[in-house]
Amino acid sequence: MSPRLVRGVVFLVCVAGIAGMIGGSIADDNALTLTFGLVTAAAVMCLIVATAVAGAGSVDAGEVAGRRVEELVAALVAEGADESAVREVVRQAVALGRSQAGEKAGAEVHGGRTPRPGDRTFT
Repeated sequence: MSPRLVRGVVFLVCVAGIAGMIGGSIADDNALTLTFGLVTAAAVMCLIVATAVAGAGSVDAGEVAGRRVEELVAALVAEGADESAVREVVRQAVALGRSQAGEKAGAEVHGGRTPRPGDRTFT
């Protein structure tokens, strides 16, 4: 069961539980109110456990593409290509993609350039 499906089911259980607690309170039935409250609390606990077990979740598409580019660069370098030349081609391709898209994605991270090997990219 995916975390998204678990969230949806828990949401529905919580909505029904709140309605049940309100109904039990209006009917002055403490047992009914308590039952719906406990069911709602159990559903929320299931959500917490499911989220903890699921881990970090899905990987960003940009991360996947970045890993793929790094794999391709490593393969080209392993076949004898000059790493600095390959990375310059990657930089130019990124610059071209940004100019075509009309945005400066990532400019705030690396000043709008792809970092060279050995560059410190953290602040």
